[in-house]
Amino acid sequence: MRILLVEDDKKAAQLLARGLGEEGFIVDLAHSAEAADEQWVAMDYDLVILDWMLPGQDGLDWCQAVRQQGGQVPILMLTARDALQERIKGLNAGADDYLTKPFAFEELLARARALLRRSEFTRPTVLSVADLQLDPSNQSVSRGGCAIELTRKEYAILEVLMRQHGGIVSRSRLAEQVWKADLIGIDNLIDVHVGNLRRKIDRPGLPPLIHTVRGRGFQLVAPEVRGA
Repeated sequence: MRILLVEDDKKAAQLLARGLGEEGFIVDLAHSAEAADEQWVAMDYDLVILDWMLPGQDGLDWCQAVRQQGGQVPILMLTARDALQERIKGLNAGADDYLTKPFAFEELLARARALLRRSEFTRPTVLSVADLQLDPSNQSVSRGGCAIELTRKEYAILEVLMRQHGGIVSRSRLAEQVWKADLIGIDNLIDVHVGNLRRKIDRPGLPPLIHTVRGRGFQLVAPEVRGA
């Protein structure tokens, strides 16, 4: 499942993202409300973890704006403000839950999972392109009804591609969203993982779904769409 973490403290954000990544989540980082807006438009998230105190527009106003636009994604608000009236203000702004700093990572994880379980009843979770299906709730993948075993990196790459199906995903975007870094030589590493993923997804006799777009990145698209 994919989480948008909006936190201006970059060190704290990296630590949280690393912990959530180790639990199997894909985490995108934004360090301001403006950056969160850009991420929000580009990606469909299962959960937002939102710090109240942000530079410029604060998290409370951003949360209200998301709800006014019809956004239904669960939002977990983080803040050092622990007064009752502040908690009520956060919940009234549209947050689904409220966690006061400092907190234990285990509590944040438990609250995040509870919100995700609750949201499963109100939104579809299975991603489908042609006969390929990915279920973020249990991180399972199948094609033509046959289960496919993927490594954690292969699964993360496939989820990014499926959520952007039909669009081109650059190597730099995969580096940021899957590896959370801009590493020297990352392009070769990405190519190796995408190659392994393609061999598992596009088995002999099946129409290929994953395509390399020269000089731009990768694209996952149904055969009838690509051939149109």
